Amino acid sequence: MIRAESLNKVFKIKDNSVDAVKDVNLNISNGEIFGIIGLSGAGKSTLVRLLNRLEEPSSGTIIIDGDNITSMNKVDLRNARKEIGMIFQHFNLLSSRTVAGNIAFPMEISNFDKKQIDNRIDELLDLVGLKDKKYAYPAQLSGGQKQRVAIARALANNPKILLCDEATSALDPKTTNSILNLLKDIRKNLGITIVLITHQMEVIREICDRVAIMENGSIIEEGRVEEVFSNPKTDIAKNFVFGIKPDLKSRMVFPKTPNSVVIKISYVGESSQKPVVSRLIKEYDIDVNIVSGDIDQLMSTSVGHLVIQMLGDDDNIAKAIDALKEQNISTEVIWNG
Repeated sequence: MIRAESLNKVFKIKDNSVDAVKDVNLNISNGEIFGIIGLSGAGKSTLVRLLNRLEEPSSGTIIIDGDNITSMNKVDLRNARKEIGMIFQHFNLLSSRTVAGNIAFPMEISNFDKKQIDNRIDELLDLVGLKDKKYAYPAQLSGGQKQRVAIARALANNPKILLCDEATSALDPKTTNSILNLLKDIRKNLGITIVLITHQMEVIREICDRVAIMENGSIIEEGRVEEVFSNPKTDIAKNFVFGIKPDLKSRMVFPKTPNSVVIKISYVGESSQKPVVSRLIKEYDIDVNIVSGDIDQLMSTSVGHLVIQMLGDDDNIAKAIDALKEQNISTEVIWNG
């Protein structure tokens, strides 16, 4: 559905240049909810604006539904953009228009007739749960209601793709959850492909199928959400997943007992519900102290993390670690005494 190849964006500022997006390659499948996460300045918002050429790439190629939009002229690009809806952090509603008028705006530009517009407005208001706000003005709406209007407007032309640039960043947690549930319903009911920019790992966990992590304009890690949550490879991914700085070894408090090993284990799906620790104790004659642990509930599965200290015979500890690996449970040695 969406493919970016060797995509670059360089901003010229006086005598200096800033590489906002550097050699990005992406493949986003039809009907997928794909998250792009990074800290401020990572390049994620620039990247999503490149996908519909709101920003012109300095080099590289963008293929959408088989069409190379980087080579399109203005007329063809305008038509291609009708297939790509976009919502923003600050809603960008027209204050002088009603809810209905805001939703109608892109259809008026596309020369829909009045009956089509009226019917489509009613369909979309029903979809986003705002039938009773048809004639209200943006100033009369809450933040969540404004974003629902923005989503309805973005869907007005029946796009195949919805780009969301920090769509929940200005909302409180409860409203954020309602918007994310709405986006999941839209994907389910319309089969639309959603690309979601965020700096919140909670959003990725709740809604996305796959995620790319950006830093300094580059994608440094990419994969299915459960894979990244269970085994983050880069420091910034570990920071997002665990909510702590990646210097785990130096920050963790546990007794430095001889003949012991401290490991972090990560497990996905059914294995997160299994009595992993009790089996280690019974089968390998070792003692286990739990240093820390949690379970993340993802959209389609769960991922668990445990940091444990194993004490006992070196051979038995080694066998216990091998047994974990045989169960496809990710292990990382934090400390070895």
